[in-house]
Amino acid sequence: MANEVAEVIFIPSPGVGHIKSTIELAKLLVNRDQRLAITVLVIKPPGATSGSAITTYIESLAENGIDRISFIQLPQVETPPIVDPKDQMNSKIEFINSHCKYVRDAVADLKSQPGSGRVVGFVVDMFCTSMIDVANEFNVPAFVFFTSNAAFLGFTLFIKSLCDDLNKDVDVVELSNSDTEILVPSFVKPTPTKVFWSRVKTRAGLDFVRWFAQKLGEAKAIMVNTFLELETHAIESLSADTSIPPVYPVGPILNLEGGSGAGKPYDDDVIRWLDSQPHSSVVFLCFGSMGSFDEVQVKEIARGLELSGYRFVWSLRRPPSDLTSRSPSDYEDPSVVLPEGFLERTHGTGKVIGWAPQAEVLGHDAVGGFVSHCGWNSLLESLWFGVPTATWPMYAEQQMNAFEMVVELGLAVEIKLDYMKDLFNPKANAIVVTAMEIESGIRRLMEDNEIRRKVKEMSVKSRSATVEGGSSYASVGSLIQDLTRGIS
Repeated sequence: MANEVAEVIFIPSPGVGHIKSTIELAKLLVNRDQRLAITVLVIKPPGATSGSAITTYIESLAENGIDRISFIQLPQVETPPIVDPKDQMNSKIEFINSHCKYVRDAVADLKSQPGSGRVVGFVVDMFCTSMIDVANEFNVPAFVFFTSNAAFLGFTLFIKSLCDDLNKDVDVVELSNSDTEILVPSFVKPTPTKVFWSRVKTRAGLDFVRWFAQKLGEAKAIMVNTFLELETHAIESLSADTSIPPVYPVGPILNLEGGSGAGKPYDDDVIRWLDSQPHSSVVFLCFGSMGSFDEVQVKEIARGLELSGYRFVWSLRRPPSDLTSRSPSDYEDPSVVLPEGFLERTHGTGKVIGWAPQAEVLGHDAVGGFVSHCGWNSLLESLWFGVPTATWPMYAEQQMNAFEMVVELGLAVEIKLDYMKDLFNPKANAIVVTAMEIESGIRRLMEDNEIRRKVKEMSVKSRSATVEGGSSYASVGSLIQDLTRGIS
């Protein structure tokens, strides 16, 4: 049939950051090919209510409308799996898996509607790979959207092959907990075990990683939020491995819109303050949607900032009040955790805020450096805007991201590479980064002109990758060919 519509089912992980990246990828695909239509199946996180960040964000998208992108909010699971505080990742995966029946029903209903397009494939988030089985039931290919980087994808697949070769999980756990370096194919330089993903440091975590890598291998292809010029070695090493699905670098996929997209009110007071600051004079400290510190560490950061003498914007968040929520909140009065007189001494040269409109701040001409938790989206944003980073990773794969940026690519400076925070037992981490370490990192961040030059060059390359003639533009074209094969 002429002008047949190719319907693609998108299934993001239930988190604002993952959903935002997924929506940006969906926009990119429908803008590139008029034959594509996308239905996003939204899994609400446990306990999500009307007015929650995800609900607000999806409702705003549905109300404003995106041509050829529609949204279906799946029913909430009546009896969600019991959350194990000691293994939140497996609990999250079990929760997602419990929605397979709802995905199956939604797709069957969509296919039965008169005039609906032919479902040609699923695009599933890296944590929704169980949905590959549902795609198989409909006899359509499943593509994984890997929202981290190519080097970490290579590490994940390498760990599985290492387990298979040794045939002893315990050996890999012991290796991961030792103080040594390992040659990982997706990294050029030996990778220290101290920055390994924490999941591979326990037997239960390693079991999850093996399952995760197995499911990735079942995909038709893997889309990675990166670009060839940034991760040349990692992408080439993955492409040379014929035992894994094709890898499409499609990034940087970024959501640069501010305002209430994260369910937060947008106050442009910080932007007005930046307007009055000199070019590239301000260091911006922001630690992601789950980043917070106890009072002891907050005071060290404050002292480090004062010692450095640099202007700053600091997104200071209050730690969660209990372990049932990982989300920090804003202080009503931040002076309760800051050194006495700090706000008065830094008045005019520093600004302490709560939640930050990160992209808007990074894009401001006055910002010259970024102290970051090294979430991959944050690092891509900093490169897009040409702002060098000082690394302070906390959880997940962030230590590996920090290692790649500092040691592999020379695009960041180190405050810490191996700092780790247990989000579910914050008191377990007794490490305190000292004011002297923080001051030293900030000085190198703001004064290393060679890294600044390299980051500016990579900024140009990141933007060039996404436009016609660019590496990611071509990669997205190949992906669309895969999706529309057989559609007239």
